[in-house]
Amino acid sequence: MRIEIICTGDEVLTGKITNTNFSYMAQKLEDVGLSVHWGTTVGDDRESLLAAFQLAGTRADAVIVNGGLGPTVDDLSQEIAAQAAGVELVLHEEWLAKMEGFFSKRARTMPPNNVKQAMLPSTAEMIDNPIGTACGFALDIGKARFFFTPGVPRELRRMLEEQVIPRILARSGAPASIFLKRFHSYGLGESHVDQLLAGVEALDPDGGVKLGFRAHYPQLETKLTVRGTDMADVHRKLAPVTAEVQKRLGNFIFAEDDKTLEGVTLAELTAKSATLTVVETFTAGQIAARIAHLPGAEKVFRHGTVARHLDHLFGVKLPPELDQATTEAVTRAAREHTGATHALAVLIELDEGADRIDLGGTIWIGIATADRMEFRRSRILGGREWVRLGAVELGLDCLRRFLQGLPVVERIDFEKT
Repeated sequence: MRIEIICTGDEVLTGKITNTNFSYMAQKLEDVGLSVHWGTTVGDDRESLLAAFQLAGTRADAVIVNGGLGPTVDDLSQEIAAQAAGVELVLHEEWLAKMEGFFSKRARTMPPNNVKQAMLPSTAEMIDNPIGTACGFALDIGKARFFFTPGVPRELRRMLEEQVIPRILARSGAPASIFLKRFHSYGLGESHVDQLLAGVEALDPDGGVKLGFRAHYPQLETKLTVRGTDMADVHRKLAPVTAEVQKRLGNFIFAEDDKTLEGVTLAELTAKSATLTVVETFTAGQIAARIAHLPGAEKVFRHGTVARHLDHLFGVKLPPELDQATTEAVTRAAREHTGATHALAVLIELDEGADRIDLGGTIWIGIATADRMEFRRSRILGGREWVRLGAVELGLDCLRRFLQGLPVVERIDFEKT
């Protein structure tokens, strides 16, 4: 199936906002085995929009149009869609009533211009928006089925996953059930994991499992797209492949599906009725920021210390060059000073001139409880930002390993001796 994505809006065309919606849609389509053949960006101009819709209608099987469903004069998607399809705009009473209820529940009066959002092409199929006032819809233009979606990211994502993608899959003749299994790892590069997982697709002799990756340093997402006649068939195919991926990647998998490294770490601390204090230098508080805002963190996160360069930390004098003894002393002192059950210290020494990619930094990590101390030292090259991102991820992953009873020190692909 040939798919085109059309993103609308002057602010997108001129680069005033970053078009993250396109990358999200393309990725989600790819996850279910649907590839995007064309991507078009069009401003808020009637002639340009009409030409884009008409062209897409001649070459694509399915088209997702993003944006232009708002109440203002520059929101043109409904009007131009009706023109391209050769039909009239009509008031959709059901959506109008829903919008009025949306405003009423918030003790607000609906502005008159919002009625525009309930004007749809007469042949359109309404696509519900459960969290906003921009009504989605679908209709045929030329030989393609068009799906119109709101530009607000959270509204788009809900509509895309729950309603648009299932409709496109049905039109493509794909198997009735498709499932995406995801594994999140830290410490292994994409090419390394590709080698480690060679042959796992063949565990399903029907060819219903597709392996893929999405690298976003410092994490790697390994994806299994599974197709089957129904969900029972999908899970039957998925079970042996999942077990093999878990076996081959081992301790480097920190979470699966929608779980995150910080979420898993917080859950481990919560299960142990533990509390945490964090000491970090150069990371600008990014470790604390990953954990402290999560639901339930108020019972766990005790204290965060962010420093750039100090002579002392919690009464421990810092030498010109860090070492294991100093890192461990800072970690223990932080735990004792704040009263937490667990302390994590991530201290960084940047190489002079570390903005060059051939330079980096040394990361000193300590994890302490009342009766246990773990230490890890790592060298990461690649410039300041590479070191900062790597230090945040490595610190959190070491804490996750510590809490799960796994080796804290296990060589990763990103570090240099």
